[in-house]
Amino acid sequence: MRLVQDLVGAFGLLTRLPVGHLAPLGEPGRCVWAYPLVGAVVGAIGAGVYAALHTVGVAPALAAIWSVAAMLLATGGMHEDGLADTADGFGGGASRARKLEIMRDSRIGSFGALALLLSTVLRVAAIALLARPADVAAALLAAGVLGRGAMLLPLALLAPARSDGLGASLGRPPAWALALGLAVALALALALRGGLAAAGVAVVAGAAMAWLAWRQVGGITGDVLGATAVATECAVLTVLS
Repeated sequence: MRLVQDLVGAFGLLTRLPVGHLAPLGEPGRCVWAYPLVGAVVGAIGAGVYAALHTVGVAPALAAIWSVAAMLLATGGMHEDGLADTADGFGGGASRARKLEIMRDSRIGSFGALALLLSTVLRVAAIALLARPADVAAALLAAGVLGRGAMLLPLALLAPARSDGLGASLGRPPAWALALGLAVALALALALRGGLAAAGVAVVAGAAMAWLAWRQVGGITGDVLGATAVATECAVLTVLS
């Protein structure tokens, strides 16, 4: 039962998939081990849409756009929201307090808009360059798994930057949950073609985001975790394409 609750908690937090009726939500800190599994499902959704459109003759570039759109729909764009807020806060604030204040602002600034534009174009371009459905599927699965797995590195290394919000609700997850989540991410990635290189890039991206968050705001927030997922996905897709 705890296993199902953890899965429901992870999918309920990171996606908009209707899983809430399956079981009560698990404790946020416990659920982090299942994040890579969420990424696998989101990547599979994108891969499925691409394969279906490719089968009926849709050009790779257009199929890639619809694939990314399907994944954004599945997650509700929450990681992209975190990326935009993080880019605005880190780029526009002069002090730690001001950066955190900007990250709380629902309005989007130039740094956030540029980050969203570049990350979306990069993912669409990488998928279109891969072209073959089998290659796209492997890349999207790896990017999804490792993007959510990389979120565990800032969680393992840093304390929450503020006393409320998503980062604070996760707190410092149990060591076993973090270790299991990282093991799941690596195991799933290494089972895919190019997984070793992708995993190496993901570790670097996750660690770099943790360092950047420490320098900028002294800890993690939910926005930082979302930005980590998107940045890692982009890095992985770049390597695999």
